[in-house]
Amino acid sequence: MTVPADSHDTIRVRNARVNNLRGVDVDLPKRRLTVVTGVSGSGKSSLVFGTIAAESQRLINETYSTFVQSFMPPSARPEVDHLENLTAAIVVDQERIGANARSTVGTATDALTYLRVIFSRLSEPHVGPTSAFSFNLASASGRGTMTVEKGEAQAEVREFSTIGGMCPACEGLGTIARIDPDTFLDRDRSLTEGAIDAPNLAVGSWMWRSYAESGQIDPDKKLRDYTDEEWHWLLHQPATKVKVAGINMTYEGLVTRFRRSWFGDVEPKQAHVRRFKERIATTGPCPECGGTRLNEAARTATVHGRTLPQCSSDELGDLLAWVEGLDEPSVAPVTKGLAGVLRSMIDVGLGYLSLDRATGTLSGGEGQRVKMVRHLGSALTDVAYVFDEPTVGLHPHDIARMNQLLLQLRDSGSTVLVVEHKPEVIALADHVVDIGPGAGDDGGQVVYAGAPDGLSASGSVTGEWLDHRPGLRTQVREPTAYLQIRGASTNNLRDVDVDVPLGVLVAVTGVAGSGKSSLVHGSLAGREGVLIVDQSPIRGSRRSNPATFSGLLDPVRTAFAKANGVPASLFSPNSEGACPVCRGQGVIWTDLVMVHGVSTPCEECGGRRFRPEVLEHRLHGLTIAEVLDLSVADAAEVFTTGKAATVLRRLLDVGLGYVRLGQPLTTLSGGERQRLKLAAQLREAEVVVLDEPSSGLHLADTHRLVQMLHGLVDGGTSVIVLEHNLAVVSQADRIVDLGPGAGHEGGRIVFEGTPQEMVDGSDTLTAQHLRAAVGADAGRDPRAAGPEKED
Repeated sequence: MTVPADSHDTIRVRNARVNNLRGVDVDLPKRRLTVVTGVSGSGKSSLVFGTIAAESQRLINETYSTFVQSFMPPSARPEVDHLENLTAAIVVDQERIGANARSTVGTATDALTYLRVIFSRLSEPHVGPTSAFSFNLASASGRGTMTVEKGEAQAEVREFSTIGGMCPACEGLGTIARIDPDTFLDRDRSLTEGAIDAPNLAVGSWMWRSYAESGQIDPDKKLRDYTDEEWHWLLHQPATKVKVAGINMTYEGLVTRFRRSWFGDVEPKQAHVRRFKERIATTGPCPECGGTRLNEAARTATVHGRTLPQCSSDELGDLLAWVEGLDEPSVAPVTKGLAGVLRSMIDVGLGYLSLDRATGTLSGGEGQRVKMVRHLGSALTDVAYVFDEPTVGLHPHDIARMNQLLLQLRDSGSTVLVVEHKPEVIALADHVVDIGPGAGDDGGQVVYAGAPDGLSASGSVTGEWLDHRPGLRTQVREPTAYLQIRGASTNNLRDVDVDVPLGVLVAVTGVAGSGKSSLVHGSLAGREGVLIVDQSPIRGSRRSNPATFSGLLDPVRTAFAKANGVPASLFSPNSEGACPVCRGQGVIWTDLVMVHGVSTPCEECGGRRFRPEVLEHRLHGLTIAEVLDLSVADAAEVFTTGKAATVLRRLLDVGLGYVRLGQPLTTLSGGERQRLKLAAQLREAEVVVLDEPSSGLHLADTHRLVQMLHGLVDGGTSVIVLEHNLAVVSQADRIVDLGPGAGHEGGRIVFEGTPQEMVDGSDTLTAQHLRAAVGADAGRDPRAAGPEKED
């Protein structure tokens, strides 16, 4: 029997106008794998995340009471006329897992929770409940009297006791910062003479007065003449109530204050504080717990001869073998659940990780796969899984495994929507939607929708590049010098010695977990003349835009001020020049209390963000508001000299010519943010290290990136890239390949040489995939080659 519900097999989008989408109409099949592709900035994320996923999650949130909704992030309805047949959306984006110092792979996946249950039931000797094995919970007890107002007031004695597993010395962090007072104190001076060299402690400041006027120290006494008691008060005194200038306040010794404020769970945000923190302290494993984070009882109890720290430090494959060997009926459901989580992590290519690995050390690709583990094997069906480039950070060897996981989710009866550039994923799809034809204002249209095999003949940019094979560089540059790395042993590196060539483009390759980041970041970070651009995401509010983030607005404001004889602060929407009504935001936000707030253009400034008198001043015939409305390409024709021209040239080099200078960062895609960060951080340096610079880039944009990298090398900069993208690797002058596998199977140099030498004489995993990728084009050297077109 046919019922109406059987016809709801297509998600229908009508007249979508989110960001740069131009009235998009598209149908997406349900319970199929759909890949949405297109050049970076074309509108892929606006369609999938900003329209479909956003409306699905908004509708789900509306099922809650208005009271509950008031605690949720606001989400206005997307600009779209009709969205039909939506299903509940589960979004797996590229946002990195929180880098809290207490977060590990085990806590993020709940695998450690299963393991704690096993130890609470089976450990010898018995320690206590699961909380007794938690490094985030301290043991505590207390006893007191409380008055309960029930009829006649009665005094009751209450007691509590909690058994935790936290190491008392490091408070569950596993590391202790050893602070050297001589790095910020001058013993030959008194406090009045400025003996303390630390942030916020200048002579005369309020915090300085808390030390100088605490009544326990003579501020005019040289520090070298302090008694032991005075030294303890200055450095190590615990929180104590004192009175300064007639005001009660809490006093802490300098070391006590620094340790609490800057060496806890959260990294300080101010750059000068982070530099001070690095200068005054060395951080190492806790001497009491050995870095295990656990107290003595929790770290020494055993189950079948193994302790919890030993299990947590095992690679996941080894831990799975141990778990599957447990024959304990009392914890059978728990061991089954733990084995399922571990097996899923191994299936997504994370078998080289351990449960005690801090999440802050995971790459973007590793973090995304850790989040994916939660959904594998789920009993949910007929939901929509939305992925943002799930192959980011994956070696070609690992992409095939990821593809199988996407098919597994589809075959479970769910709709899988993937924003992706990789040809291997596009070929796997049941349905492909290509957004374009260009980026920014030139994009936002559906240029192809249908089966993958029809994309190549569609005439779109993606179709032209889809079958393009990268070519090998044969005319490689010769190194001018070498950067020596000796005895590198960070993480899984095995006492590695390598000479990294300088004066050339070097690609450091290897499967995920082979030790690339450990080698480069662990050995080159902090060296003089070395600039490292990592994968940390850029963040910004509605006030942030490409002009402010890249540093372009500063020289532009200075030029406006010089040309008009007024202060430069007038030309900032975040300073004196801001419209007083909208405070420089250009919109008015109205809080509707019980429903989501709305924004409307500011009537005072018309959305231009500046006061009227500011807009009377011009430079090159343009007001500051008109300058911020220019695209990068148009601005480059206006500002042709000085620092502004340099910044604009870098933005053009990374393919952001279509982005408007005043466009809020919140509207940029992941790929656009990655390129903006690259352009903003590139500066004069002898050696530039880029961590997966092609992440989030379309095939055509990757080609432009390679040209930029070669331009840097031609300009005298040595460039080192950590890359999986074979289009970048094939165009390097030298390759340093790590492996042969991941985790304990990696950590060694398995190849050094040119791309041609790798193809001709190496059999590493990278070499196998590079050989397959270049195919019949292995002999040509297309420095600026793109897809070949017919005349």
